[in-house]
Amino acid sequence: MADEKKEINFDPEQYVMIARYLVPTEAQMAKGVLESASLECFLHGENANNLLAPAFRARLMVHKKDEEAARKLLDTSADGEALPETTDEEHGS
Repeated sequence: MADEKKEINFDPEQYVMIARYLVPTEAQMAKGVLESASLECFLHGENANNLLAPAFRARLMVHKKDEEAARKLLDTSADGEALPETTDEEHGS
């Protein structure tokens, strides 16, 4: 039997950055959170970030259709920064 390879169609226009990380382990942990929720994601600039973290940020990319769910899981804003924690008082509780 011949091995059939699954063809992957990658369109960079269909992905958005949802977070940036200076610390490589934080980037990997965030990626793991999304993968455990079955969201397709990848780290852009991961190798440069691993080699020289203070100079290069790893950018966590997700498919546009998963952007809202990924942001909720990671609590990030539209510019990829962590959102400030809210208190129960701010929610009227």
